[in-house]
Amino acid sequence: MELLSWGEIILRILAQFTPVWIALIATFALSITFKRRLGLYGKLFDSPIGMAGFALVMFWVFTGILGGAFDLITTHDVLDQSASMKNKVPGTPYTKLMGEVAPDAYPYYLLGGDNLGRDVFSRMVVGAWEVIKIAPFASLFAFMVGITLGLPAGYYGGKLDTFLSFLANLILAFPVILLFYLLVTPEIVLTGIPVYMAAVLFIFPIIFLVLLWNSRFHTQPATRNLYVGVTLVVGLWLYAGIAWNADPLGLVSFPPNLLVVFVAVVFVNSPTVFRIVRGLTMDIKTRDYVAAAQTRGEGPWYIMLWEILPNVRGPLLVDFCLRIGYTTILLGTLGFFGLGLSPESPDWGSTINEGRKLLSMYLHPALPPAFALLSLVLGLNLLADGLREESLRD
Repeated sequence: MELLSWGEIILRILAQFTPVWIALIATFALSITFKRRLGLYGKLFDSPIGMAGFALVMFWVFTGILGGAFDLITTHDVLDQSASMKNKVPGTPYTKLMGEVAPDAYPYYLLGGDNLGRDVFSRMVVGAWEVIKIAPFASLFAFMVGITLGLPAGYYGGKLDTFLSFLANLILAFPVILLFYLLVTPEIVLTGIPVYMAAVLFIFPIIFLVLLWNSRFHTQPATRNLYVGVTLVVGLWLYAGIAWNADPLGLVSFPPNLLVVFVAVVFVNSPTVFRIVRGLTMDIKTRDYVAAAQTRGEGPWYIMLWEILPNVRGPLLVDFCLRIGYTTILLGTLGFFGLGLSPESPDWGSTINEGRKLLSMYLHPALPPAFALLSLVLGLNLLADGLREESLRD
């Protein structure tokens, strides 16, 4: 077989992404059709910038899910090495130095091979899954921590606000990259500190949801007890498996490297979220509808969670998108320095670092993951701009 031309490479790559195109078309078609019923999300489709950002983000989300979780896009196993494919250029026919190529194997390395003879295209695709399964959920956990602490700090003020603000400022006093770097170094991991941090940080989503249901359904004991009970049972089960690796059923566990990265992301981002929520709460608590809720005799947590929080959703959604992008960059930085995830992980940072070593001779191993990282962060920034634009009109 001959080397593929760039036109053939592009066509084959587009064909490999067919499941992603189908998912994107279906998502946009349904969202545009029902956008008037979808609140702020629907209004996003009135903004060209927001739509462009949403398309870029969802492209990589679908790529990660369909390619990384379901293996519908990759052409080769990300750990499969072929000595004859080391540093081969894009479009090179797939061969093996020893043994025969499997009859059902994809016949080309579409984006070439890296310095170990692994398929760059497949590693870029699966690298999206490594980002998708960490960045959004870690950012969500950070927001739950920041909201749970920021609301009472801003609402009550006083000594509670002074103490929590001091802790937040103490953490933020460290350079973020340095703090992130220290938390994932092997020496710190061996002390068990990340596990204890996980035990503290991962309890906050349970606290947040219990407070949410209790404040909303405090006049309906049966409904409240059902929601709180389910939250506690499911939450504590997941908490035991994720934080302590002690799931009694043996179904939930976190790989140690992944847990360390997850904890580091939550710990680094939570103080910033806390300060944003605190500042917004201090502003909103003086509004007339908050005074009306106080006059009705509503409890403090009801006012914080059901009067104040919904009215600051715009700035929080914008910051959430930006924080996912920031986390994506941090994950890439960790991978570049060989920290965090396992050495064989196809995350974009590790792949860029491996390609960097021979960058003067071979560009193709480092460029695809670098472009993927750039396009995802760009999409998140555009999406944040679109949400900001629409929330201001809301």
